[in-house]
Amino acid sequence: MNAMDFVEIDGSYLEGGGQALRNALSLSCILGKPVRVIKIRANRPKPGLSHQHLHGLNLLRDIANADVVGNALLSTEVEFTPRSILGSTYRVDTHTAASITLIYQMALPVLLFAGRPSRLSVSGGTNVAFAPPVEYMEQVLLPNLKRFGAGFDLQIQQHGFYPRGKGSCQLDVQPVGKLVAGQFLEFGRLQTVSGVAFCAGRLPRSLALDMQQTAQREIHRLWPGQQCRIEAVKLQPEKARDNGAGILMTAHTSGGCVLGSATLGEKRVDGHVLGSEASCQLSEYVRKETCVDAHMQDQLIIYMALAVGCSKMRTGPLTKHTRTAIHVAEQMTGVQFDVEVEPSGQTLVTCEGLGQLNRML
Repeated sequence: MNAMDFVEIDGSYLEGGGQALRNALSLSCILGKPVRVIKIRANRPKPGLSHQHLHGLNLLRDIANADVVGNALLSTEVEFTPRSILGSTYRVDTHTAASITLIYQMALPVLLFAGRPSRLSVSGGTNVAFAPPVEYMEQVLLPNLKRFGAGFDLQIQQHGFYPRGKGSCQLDVQPVGKLVAGQFLEFGRLQTVSGVAFCAGRLPRSLALDMQQTAQREIHRLWPGQQCRIEAVKLQPEKARDNGAGILMTAHTSGGCVLGSATLGEKRVDGHVLGSEASCQLSEYVRKETCVDAHMQDQLIIYMALAVGCSKMRTGPLTKHTRTAIHVAEQMTGVQFDVEVEPSGQTLVTCEGLGQLNRML
């Protein structure tokens, strides 16, 4: 193919990690535009395609029946030429603790523009560093995605942690004819706070109780009388083979906002610290009446760019991930994002979407 036919995306821009690659490939599939991504993950200690990115790339190759050049481990340049999106049953086994949610993040927008329902089973890490936990995808991404008229069904079959992974999930996706513009502007008032604190393997249930009690105490300190229900769970061996711990907290508001915060136990796990960090992060969102949390911002950009109509979200300072996602979306689709810092300190992000229709339906 002529070099001029490719949209070229610089993977070193801003965040310089996997974000540019993921969004560029997803948009390439949906728009039918060939893309060349250069300097992939240039700002990471080990630049180039990691196991997770390579699995995601090869998955999109299969979904879009694409021609690919550069799909090798540690490759720093990829050329991707999609054909048509095929709704089907797909399986990815990473054989590592590669993030399941980041692979789903690449495939989900694409499968929404397929011609029929799809099922995507992935094995790897469900709760790993530098990636949203699967509980966040289910409890926070899903209700936010429904604002665009889209959704999915996610089943967590087994939890998997670093270093062995061994987790497994099943994602079912119904295609849509189009995405409607999402509005994330009215916070309203805090209604409920809920969550789950879990531990697995040889870690004692008392760890989950420490996370639960500390998180609930922090919420009740700030908002006495506020309903806050956090479940403390010791995962059974058939649901999690290895040591792991974490907490996800969600806040629902009368304005329809769903916010999340999550922390993950590393080698030395202190339940009180994990519970405190999660509740403090969530409390900050609520106190500032943020409509979209810091980890949801970047995930919504691709849907705003593709939607029919003008989408708006009110959030905190934009993360590098979000600014990278905006940059890639503008280059791939030609839409423009308007970013305005309001007197309150909140950031208002506006985009008149491309109005992409599902050509496969």
